[in-house]
Amino acid sequence: MGNCCSDVAGGQSAVGGTASFQANSSNAPNDAVDAFLNSRGYKGLYSQIELSLSATNLRDRDILSKSDPMAVIYTKQKDGLLQEFGRTEVLLNSLSPKWIKKFTITYQFEIVQHLVFHVYDVDTQFHNIDVKMLRLEEQQFLGEANCTLSEIITRSNKSLTLDLVNKPGSSGSAIPKKLGQITLFAEESFASKTTTELVLRCSDLESKDLFSKSDPFLIISKVTESGVAVPICKTEVLKNDHSPRWKPVFLSIQQAGSKDSPLIIECFNFNGNGKHDLLGIGEFAFCRDRIKFVHACCIRPKSSQQASNGNPRLPDSLHYIDPSGRPNAYQKAILEVGEVLQFYDSDKRFPAWGFGARPIDGPVSHCFNLNGSSNYCEVEGIQGILAAYISALYNVSLAGPTLFGPVVTAAAHIASQGVTSDRRKYFVLLIITDGVITDLQETIDAFVKASDLPLSVLIVGVGGADFKEMEILDADKERLESSTGRVASRDIVQFVPFRDVQSREISVVQSLLAELPSQFLTYVRSRNLYPIS
Repeated sequence: MGNCCSDVAGGQSAVGGTASFQANSSNAPNDAVDAFLNSRGYKGLYSQIELSLSATNLRDRDILSKSDPMAVIYTKQKDGLLQEFGRTEVLLNSLSPKWIKKFTITYQFEIVQHLVFHVYDVDTQFHNIDVKMLRLEEQQFLGEANCTLSEIITRSNKSLTLDLVNKPGSSGSAIPKKLGQITLFAEESFASKTTTELVLRCSDLESKDLFSKSDPFLIISKVTESGVAVPICKTEVLKNDHSPRWKPVFLSIQQAGSKDSPLIIECFNFNGNGKHDLLGIGEFAFCRDRIKFVHACCIRPKSSQQASNGNPRLPDSLHYIDPSGRPNAYQKAILEVGEVLQFYDSDKRFPAWGFGARPIDGPVSHCFNLNGSSNYCEVEGIQGILAAYISALYNVSLAGPTLFGPVVTAAAHIASQGVTSDRRKYFVLLIITDGVITDLQETIDAFVKASDLPLSVLIVGVGGADFKEMEILDADKERLESSTGRVASRDIVQFVPFRDVQSREISVVQSLLAELPSQFLTYVRSRNLYPIS
């Protein structure tokens, strides 16, 4: 089908451009949500994202016509249960639908937000029922896909295409393996309630029907900065009318986009089989002041693990590897922080170092490659970091003293190379420690020197040690000062003791990443760096 949408009267009703649609949308930007998140200390860590959905090559489940698809969005909770977030309209006779209904979701940088998408073929007998009232078990399942919100946000064009598959555990070899694709497009919502009323009419339209006049309707689309045309509203269908005048359409700033991108208007003659005749196409500009945003570019995590005292083969060691698979504190920190940051790294290759240990037949090292190589420090993905960490525990002897300086210097060297070769990279060093450090002033000197580089340092404290020195490095009250009297140009360190947040509502990752967005923005603004459009 072209873009015939239903809920009422077999797809001839308007969708997406009326005052009532905006007022009643349960997924619209919500001031109460903003206020709640601000009250919880999330200011600057979240933004409202509008999701658009489309699909291609869907299965045809109807005999005399094509499928009538509807998409349902779910959020996956920590316990694995799915919670329905919203439903699109039903599009008649279409195997490549472009749904007009949008979904506004709060994107939180420091949380992995899992999304699941189900696509259904809605039976004809239910076309005049509000989609919210449809019983999904009575509809034919066309396929599902899942991803994280970060996967969409971090794409250069904010668009992600996924293969639709059967539900896990589904049986039946007769079902085709390829169930089509679903495309997700994300755009940041503007915090504005300003709307513009459009009164649209046509004259002298071409007649496409044999025994009557055309039944025209309009599709209005906007062209995003990445060049993607996204439909934003559809008028009602006016029967037998060559000079139609549709009900007023109300467009918000979020719907209309910037003044630099014109809106595209397509006029179709409605056909019940979904093959609508194009009567004409045009464009016009929606004028308003341009709103500029500074977006985070690429964040590339750099990981480091400390080997603290204690035999990793004994249960009382912080490094103990439980045969049951239960992760220790180091593994938890790697998993939880890495799970968030990995989406901001394009190649998923991470330098991983150890310190405070003696490799086989060697002296105590304060910065050695965790993978055991003498030539390169990178590993593949988060699982690569975990595998290298476990392997190192059985190939080194834990020893003191514990020095942070060499690891910080190694990370700063990589960050400085990034400045020379590519100014669009930002680096994050993760240090996991039991709090023991013998080179406090040298570490402060290294942090002060690194404050001019695109680098942030996250420190997770594990165990029950005294973390006073880590709190000094955090420097929340005043900036660090080096031994030569130089003051750090900005704050680049965030420290969180693992024990203090395990029983609280906010996770270790949320607390650890709380300052990262502001640290990143402070750097790019000081260098006058802006997103590449």
